[in-house]
Amino acid sequence: MPNQSELQNNLIKLEDCCSFNPRANKDSLSKECSFIPMSAVSENGLVDLSNSLSAQDPKKGFSYFENGDVLFAKITPCMENGKGAIVDNLLNGFGFGSTEFHVIRANSNVILPEWVYFLTKSDNFRKKAESAMTGSAGQKRVPLTFLKNYRISLPSLQEQKNNSKILFKIQKIQMHLENLLNILDLSIKSRFVEMFDLPGSDKYGSGLKKLSDCCEINPSKNKDMRLYDELLVSFIPMSSISNTGAISTSEVKLYREVKNGFTYFTEGDVLFAKITPCMENGKGAIAKGLCNGIGFGSTEFHVLRPKFKESNSFWLYVLTSFDAFRVAAASHMTGSAGQRRVPSSFLENFKTSIPPVSLQDKFENIVKQIDKSKFAIQKSIEKLEILKKSLMQEYFG
Repeated sequence: MPNQSELQNNLIKLEDCCSFNPRANKDSLSKECSFIPMSAVSENGLVDLSNSLSAQDPKKGFSYFENGDVLFAKITPCMENGKGAIVDNLLNGFGFGSTEFHVIRANSNVILPEWVYFLTKSDNFRKKAESAMTGSAGQKRVPLTFLKNYRISLPSLQEQKNNSKILFKIQKIQMHLENLLNILDLSIKSRFVEMFDLPGSDKYGSGLKKLSDCCEINPSKNKDMRLYDELLVSFIPMSSISNTGAISTSEVKLYREVKNGFTYFTEGDVLFAKITPCMENGKGAIAKGLCNGIGFGSTEFHVLRPKFKESNSFWLYVLTSFDAFRVAAASHMTGSAGQRRVPSSFLENFKTSIPPVSLQDKFENIVKQIDKSKFAIQKSIEKLEILKKSLMQEYFG
């Protein structure tokens, strides 16, 4: 193993300063320890350590790791989504977990675990990892050879420590701001229940109506649109919509480039993700600020256009914010595993109450006020993300 002075400022293979997928010793197989499934690791480095294995539980067939090791999700889409973490505070100092992790153990004499973690989070690293994936669609994985042969420039341990500290600080602020967004979303949900009860109930005794009686489902394009091939319109892919209903990016394209093969919507329409797992995660949004008032996007959206004066915010929260609706929608999904979708017939026939318009307007105003705060917080998160990516580009290329 090269020493620090030999490695510094030279491009070296990751296997020259790290080991991979360590084996468990016999002693660890007979002790209680932490257990980390893939679902316990977040995209921002947090790990849920609430699961454990008893001394009697079988431990063979899982990935083994110890305090200070780096977990890197090797399977799609977890890898592309940035799942990974440094594990610490493990029960008895070690643990087992999903076989879909590559475990990276840093040689602390030359490289810090924090540096390895941020390396694996960098855009450059993940793009190269994605291109190196092998296997069939939906089951593609980053091979171990990619990690071993990946070349890095290794700064001094002090530089690694200082730079990692900066990146962790930015990440911590981002997480705090994201928690504030979640709190604001919960406050909207709480006000909805307070004002309207749960979707499907009839709090005001006005009777239940089919969704298709209240909204146009997946409206067709205006025939006159064929005359506007040179018109600029917005394009919103599924990846641009967060689980909090925010639209982070909206590209602008010529109408002729997107008029075929994409979902059509206009200003104020409600977008509802119909495919798993986006539907279960509550992905949806109100189309706002569209170029020329027209948008196209993923074919995995259902589009709802209220027929009367109902608040679009009201309908968005009916569709995306409540377990009862999503459980019902999930039970009607069709298709194969990983490609299951909510059919439009379910939306058309779903029954819910229609509260007084005055209350819907009141709810709309509440949402607008909270959205102003959410917008300011989201902008701060985006600025921090730009800063973090800029620094990571500087550090890792």
